[in-house]
This record gives sequence, C-alpha cells and structure tokens, in this order.
Amino acid sequence: MDKLIHIEHTTKDQLRELKEPYYFILLIGEDASFSLDFNEYRCRGNNLLFLSPYQLLKWNGNATSIESMLRFHGDFYCIEYHKMEVACNGILFNNIYESPFVSVPAAVFQEIKSTFEKILTLDISDNSCDLPLAKTYLQLILALSSREKQIQISERALSLQKEQVADFKTVLESHFIGSRSVVFYASYYGLSVDVFSKKIKRYFNKSPSVLIQERVILEAKKLLHLTYKNIKEIATELRFEDEFYFSRYFKKQVGLSPKAFREQVGISIVAK
Repeated sequence: MDKLIHIEHTTKDQLRELKEPYYFILLIGEDASFSLDFNEYRCRGNNLLFLSPYQLLKWNGNATSIESMLRFHGDFYCIEYHKMEVACNGILFNNIYESPFVSVPAAVFQEIKSTFEKILTLDISDNSCDLPLAKTYLQLILALSSREKQIQISERALSLQKEQVADFKTVLESHFIGSRSVVFYASYYGLSVDVFSKKIKRYFNKSPSVLIQERVILEAKKLLHLTYKNIKEIATELRFEDEFYFSRYFKKQVGLSPKAFREQVGISIVAK
C-alpha cells in the first residue's frame, strides 16, 4: 500500500466496515449506532467520531447519518509531533477510557462542517501549495473537537469522584504491564471480582479485562509507531513470554501482525 501524505475527504452513503491505516474523523448529524473494536456505542445529535489506525468500525444499519468523512495518514499530520499545538492524542485518538465520539453544539458542528467543505476545495496532491492550508484546517478541526471533548471529560470526572473506582485509569496506567489479571485490580480496591467488574462496566462501558487488554494493545501500537525497537524488544518490554506469543496476541486483537502494522502505519518522525 502506498502511504498517503495528504488528506482524502470522502462522503459515503453506506458504511459497512472500516479498518485501515489512517486516522478518521466522521461527521455524524443524526442518531447513530455502531461498534468499535467490538464495543457497542450509540450517539445522538451532532457528533464527531474519531478513529485511530486499524480500529475496527462496524456500522449498525445504513450509515445515512454520516455527513462527511475525513481521513489522513500519520505521514501527513503526526498527532504526536503536534501534541503541543493541538491536544488531541489521548483525548480524541487513542483514548480507551472515553467514548470515541464527541458531542458538539450546533454552532461548532456547523463550523467544523464548513471547514470540511473548505478542505474539499483545496488541491491536496503531493507537493501542492495548498497542503499547508489543509494542515491548518485539520488543526482547527482537531482543536475545536478537543476543547469540547475535554469539557465533557471534566464533567464526567466530577460525577466519578465519589465512586470507589474513580481512579481506576490511574491505577491501570501504573500497573497494566506487570499485572493483567482482573483479580489483581479487584484486590487493589478490596472488592470481589464480580462487584469490581460491575462498577468498571457501569462507568467505562467496558469490562476490566477489555480495558486491560486494550491498554496493552495501545502501548504496543505506540512502541511500534513511535520507536525503532524491534518486535522482540517490544515483546520483552511488555513482558510477553516471547515475540511469537506477542505477535499472536497482537494479531488477534488488531487483525494484522505487529510487523504488518508497522509497515502500514509507519514509524513516526518523533521516533528516536
């Protein structure tokens, strides 16, 4: 596959399945139902859906609620490299703890929709003088969306402050490499596995086992994309028995091997 170093902006009436090495932004103007990486979601009203490379999206029914779809490759716009300019990595993309979509007010929705339309008017072929402007428009979309998402995250955090597992994200971030057992985390909170699992499922809409698994895969993707470490080194860092077990684990969840993922997504310019 030839890597895209430009934005391809497409509108689709039907979207059955999407799984590619690009970042996607879908503009959703009506109620919608879909699954992402086998987790079910439903959004209402004006929303933007954000997908990272090789996430598996399956639309439930006709995708008539999708007004526009924008996709870009990391070679065109590296979200890690630009993280100081637009705080979207871990907010809009690569965020396993929050819903993958963000609800926005009508005015913001129309502004982003208008920016999509402006991108359509540009010449985004290789070496075009319009490419810097396309990046600027993309940054605007990401900045507006990130602001709205962070407001929603802050509001949700307030509602979780009184819950016994409110800091589970922090705990998981500290222990996911060394501890992948639900029993470990349940014991950390002094809860039975059943009670702990119900609390996590209620507030994160995912079981603790799924969150642990997704966090491991997310770290694997980061190491494949943001470093030059070989597969064996990554497997060791993530404490897998060997690189072959790691490769099987990764392929089962992502749909392709770590080597193929790196070839398709590429190594970021921030890799050292």
